[in-house]
Amino acid sequence: MAELKGALIGCGFFAINQMQAWRDVQGAHIFAICDRDPERLKLVGDQFGIERRYTDAAAMFADGGFDFVDIATTVASHRALVEMAAARKIPAICQKPFAKTLSDAKAMVAACAGAGVPLMVHENFRWQTPIQAVKTALQSGVIGEPFWGRFSFRSGYDVFSGQPYLAEGERFIIEDLGIHTLDIARFILGDVASLTARTKRVNPKIKGEDVATILLDHENGATSIVDVSYASKLATEPFPETLIELDGTRGTIRLQQGYRIEVNGSDGVRVTDASPRLLPWASRPWHNIQESVLAIQQHWTDSLSDGGETSTSGADNLKTLALVEAAYESAASRRPVDIGAMLR
Repeated sequence: MAELKGALIGCGFFAINQMQAWRDVQGAHIFAICDRDPERLKLVGDQFGIERRYTDAAAMFADGGFDFVDIATTVASHRALVEMAAARKIPAICQKPFAKTLSDAKAMVAACAGAGVPLMVHENFRWQTPIQAVKTALQSGVIGEPFWGRFSFRSGYDVFSGQPYLAEGERFIIEDLGIHTLDIARFILGDVASLTARTKRVNPKIKGEDVATILLDHENGATSIVDVSYASKLATEPFPETLIELDGTRGTIRLQQGYRIEVNGSDGVRVTDASPRLLPWASRPWHNIQESVLAIQQHWTDSLSDGGETSTSGADNLKTLALVEAAYESAASRRPVDIGAMLR
């Protein structure tokens, strides 16, 4: 089968990881790139040997010649670009956050569904090796039915040095990082019925919140806590690890710092190493995320080739985006929020 040709829109900070991963993906490659900044366009085009370069997405779509588009721009442009892809019946991957509002996201999903083309959100955290290992252990039944969980990302890492725009938004940690952690909670323990959230800004130099604690009531009866922080000064910096605790009717699972998984189940205690691979183009400590970028892009390529549904489809990601919006609503009102009502 011929390799799929892709076009990437947005040549910013994180898109470099996506371009590196596309080099390793089996069955697809990037054929054209687009960015409004000619300098970024030249930098990425020269680095990856891409000849077709555009500063206007409409012009790129008009020229065509590609099988899918990878939208790696900031959130404000997502709806217009996804709808542009849908209008030309081009399958699309869209960077997170999926949309500025839940109504925009619903419109994007509807546009692609109406055009009969796949839409996937680049929600790569659930594709991390340790997260997949926790899911596999839980599905084995070794700890029975889960009734409680904690999904924690606490760090003092300076994310603003590489992405200074993060300090300028009225929203920060839930929208940028918590969205990943909430998606992991859904992936591991299932969909959410309601949530309650509290936020705080510790760093006086930023505009948004840098700490959030969210209580989730899952539809299956389990309860979990999602806690995220960029204001936690720890003796050993865990960035960018997500730590997980799960309690079940017959045992427990703990994903600990250093990618160590401890399973205390019906057959005793088992400890395994779930460290991600250090890909040739990756660098510590980002390698965990970088490996997951390759994993999700390979998943997209395989799904396009065999016609299967993607794990993080636009329709699925509506449920994660609803948790983000509900968390902000709950933090402002200091009341629980019904997730089903938001999705209707």
